[in-house]
Amino acid sequence: MKHTPFTQIHIGLGAKMVPFAGFYMPVEYTGIIDEHITVREKVGVFDVSHMGEFRVKGPNAFAFLQYITSNDVSALYDGKVQYSCFPNGRGGIVDDLLIYRFSSDDYLLVVNAANIEKDWQWCVQHARRFGILPGKEIINLSDSTAQLAVQGPLALKAMQKLTSASIEGMEYYTFKVIEFAGIKDVIFSTTGYTGAGGCEIYVKNEDGPRLWEAVFEAGKEFGIKPAGLGARDTLRLEMGYCLYGNDIDDTTSPIEAGLGWITKFVDGKDFIDRELLLKQKTEGTSRKLRGFEMIEKGIPRQHYEVFDSAGNKIGEVTSGTMSPMLKKGIGMAYLTRGFWKPGTEIFIRIRNKDLKAVIVELPFYKKQ
Repeated sequence: MKHTPFTQIHIGLGAKMVPFAGFYMPVEYTGIIDEHITVREKVGVFDVSHMGEFRVKGPNAFAFLQYITSNDVSALYDGKVQYSCFPNGRGGIVDDLLIYRFSSDDYLLVVNAANIEKDWQWCVQHARRFGILPGKEIINLSDSTAQLAVQGPLALKAMQKLTSASIEGMEYYTFKVIEFAGIKDVIFSTTGYTGAGGCEIYVKNEDGPRLWEAVFEAGKEFGIKPAGLGARDTLRLEMGYCLYGNDIDDTTSPIEAGLGWITKFVDGKDFIDRELLLKQKTEGTSRKLRGFEMIEKGIPRQHYEVFDSAGNKIGEVTSGTMSPMLKKGIGMAYLTRGFWKPGTEIFIRIRNKDLKAVIVELPFYKKQ
């Protein structure tokens, strides 16, 4: 079981710790609902050091990334971040990821914790085609990188106290390399997985505890609290963000998953699965990932079956929870054709009862 540079801090704060993706991680501190509301209204901090980071450099870095990922890497500029995925050559998804562009021949890929080894092997396998050497032009930095996600509407205001660089006005999905909390060469990005605003901060492992202390001191006046994996999941689900292993995996295509917006068929981009995914985009798919809200009282969970009014099975729930902000059950499910339109009634089988739900547009939670 791997530990992050913050593990002992979590234990000292009384967090409930669980194994997750090979790491010993905090699932909650004061309670999922309390942490969730803190992030929506103030500022909360997640240890996301379990995520994977690969640096890709060299004259062929751009061509390699344009081939291995679904989004259009040519749309990136220095200091810009892009959400993308690795198509797996069979119409599915190896993983979803973030791409950071430092320059036209220098990028950082941020991948999911559970997929680090799989993603690394996938990247290395295809990098060789482009003459990109493992350990030299593609480097796995996952074990030496610590990362905090400071999320919430007051996050940037609090973090501005720790740097002379201008960060409060940064655009969504951009980044800077700055001195932060007295630490040099910090990657500071206005990204996140909560829809509440904020940033993600990357430092070397040895600078992790110092970063934690500074972040919490700066956020004290804003009601800052640590948050765990539980709230991270409820927050991302309220926004309708996909979670790898639940809503997307090696058997789901980005088109089915509603990720057509990160699948770009631009001229000159000959990426893995291009023809297959273009066919799906043109001709449509037999199932799609859709969001739903419960009308009757019940909490949907992953793998619960979905039925129509006549009792025919039409799909399966991929993610579900009780929304702390909306106070109702919400979820996502892959559904067969004919049940995709907002307002369509469906039924979720919960404890042998078919409870009524309705298809809704994402995100579930819209900021007031």
